[in-house]
Formats: sequence, structure tokens, C-alpha cells
Amino acid sequence: MTDGIVADQLAKQIDTSSGNYSRLKSEIEDFYYSEADLLDSRDFKKWLDLFTEDTLYFMPIRRNVKFGQQAERENTKQGEGMHWFDEGKWTLTKRVEQILTGVHYAEEPLSRVTHMITNVQPLRDRQTDNGRELDVRCRFLVYQNRVQYETYFFVGRRTDKLRETEEGWKIARREIVLDQNILLAKNLTTFF
Repeated sequence: MTDGIVADQLAKQIDTSSGNYSRLKSEIEDFYYSEADLLDSRDFKKWLDLFTEDTLYFMPIRRNVKFGQQAERENTKQGEGMHWFDEGKWTLTKRVEQILTGVHYAEEPLSRVTHMITNVQPLRDRQTDNGRELDVRCRFLVYQNRVQYETYFFVGRRTDKLRETEEGWKIARREIVLDQNILLAKNLTTFF
């Protein structure tokens, strides 16, 4: 099995000037738009099918740090300290099952949510033991309205590792970085 350092060396930067890039970018954008539709229509079980069994779903907590320390200290690191999310597919599945019981206090009644995805950039293409994988970065804006008066906006970026499978693209890793360090929402039941 190839370790992370060797895999990064085997990854190739995607040539953005080729026609293949435009087709690939369009394909990935369509994948993300379909994913957003599944979330917005609350089809959480089909959304879970977009993830590989070995997926990692990670959202660090952001901190205010002194100038020059952003790269090293602004975001908590995966596997160290606290995070908003540090989950695998099993935990994501349990979160979905809890919401779908209809007695989840934070999602009863269900929130009205809209996901907007933009700035999709396929970055690297690699062959691994698991098949073809792409590193993709994008920006998001998620609007959530709960009960009558609770309205929240989540803005940030995602970096995904997408894996090509027989069923199409699947998410093997998702890192979500919110552009806020204090969560203003009363809960964090929204998926990103």
C-alpha cells in the first residue's frame, strides 16, 4: 500500500488548459450539484451512498491567532484536540438515522436548508490502490432556517478526495473549513 507522502509524489497537477479539464470540472460540478439537491430535499440515505466506506468527514475548529501563525495554528488538526466533526461513515449514518426518527430535538421540525456550491477546482489526479482519486476544492454557502425565526448562514470551503467507482464518484475524504471561529447557530445538525 502506498503511504501518503509517496501518494502525493505520484499525484499529478491537473492541466487546466486542456479540454479534458473542462469536461472533468463540469462532471465534478454536476456531482456536487446533485449532492446539494439530495441534502436540500432531505434525501439523507441517498446522500450517504455518495460516501466510501472508509470515508473521513472532518471539520476543524478555527481559532484567532497572531499574524504569521495562521498556517500552523488557526485550524485544529485531525486526530488532535477538538473538532466540529471527525467522523467516518458509521457516525454519519448514525446521525442520519437519528434525524430520520422524527424525534431529534434539534431537527423537529426539520430545518429548511439550501446548499450553494461554487469555485469548484479539480486540483490533483492520482492512481491509488483504491483506484483513481481526485483532490477537489470548492466554496459553499449553506442557508438554514429553523422553526419561525432562526436563520443561519454557514460560509466556507471544502477540500474533498473523490474516488472513481463503478457507481460513479464517491467522497473518500471531506475537510470542511468554516469562515468563522465562533459557531453562531444553536446546533450543528446541517451536513456540508
